Amino acid sequence: MRRALAAGLCTLDCSLNLGLSRDTVELSAAGFSLHGQHYPWPKRLKENTVYYWDSREFAPVARFGGALIKLKPTVWGPPTFEIDGIKMLPSAKLSPWQDAEQKVALIEPRGKCILDTCGGLGYFAAWCLRAGASEVHSFEKSADVLWLRTLNPWSPQPSSALHLRLADVHVEIAALSNARFDAILHDPPRFGIAGELYAQAFYVELARVLKRGGKMFHYTGTPNQLSSGRDLPLEVIKRLQRAGFEAVRKADGVLAMKR
Repeated sequence: MRRALAAGLCTLDCSLNLGLSRDTVELSAAGFSLHGQHYPWPKRLKENTVYYWDSREFAPVARFGGALIKLKPTVWGPPTFEIDGIKMLPSAKLSPWQDAEQKVALIEPRGKCILDTCGGLGYFAAWCLRAGASEVHSFEKSADVLWLRTLNPWSPQPSSALHLRLADVHVEIAALSNARFDAILHDPPRFGIAGELYAQAFYVELARVLKRGGKMFHYTGTPNQLSSGRDLPLEVIKRLQRAGFEAVRKADGVLAMKR
């Protein structure tokens, strides 16, 4: 916008919501205007940081509450997020938005009631609803991550079809009824952060709340595979089989079906 103003333009067509849509912005020496509201030029902006207007100034979309949690811009538009510098969603080779679309398609969500165990930015839930899911029940235990969702234009908002709870699914799953869901999306943090979400006992609970024949996609990644030779997907497959699933490697995780 500053370059456009320096080139003599008084308006500019651009996106101010991470590529979700485009608007015409009015430019002036004092700042810019959008939808009738004026904003001063930001004093200083850091690279690889998403900012929002907090009613006084442009502030980073980041919080520190024991860990630094922040939205991270991508070349694709839809952002990922980081916890203490560790990316929670893939973005190097594919948009995290498109990545979610591909993984959600594996469980064939149309008409289904779906458990989304670790909601994150909500991209799985968004694609479930776009693909015709009847309901999505999403859990997210971090209040800071839910705060990121309120500022991320790509994150879906709770609705009659999207039930979003600030809660730990590892604890809350015990209160869910047997065969409650038609399909499950399980996208936990890495094993070293949330090992309880890879445990045999938790997989037994996932099998309990899933209907017979129901599908589950479980993101695993391949942590430490090069350095230690560990095969986490294979470990997950064996545990899921003991819990009553058929399971195979798929994408960067495991696709399972309850027997």
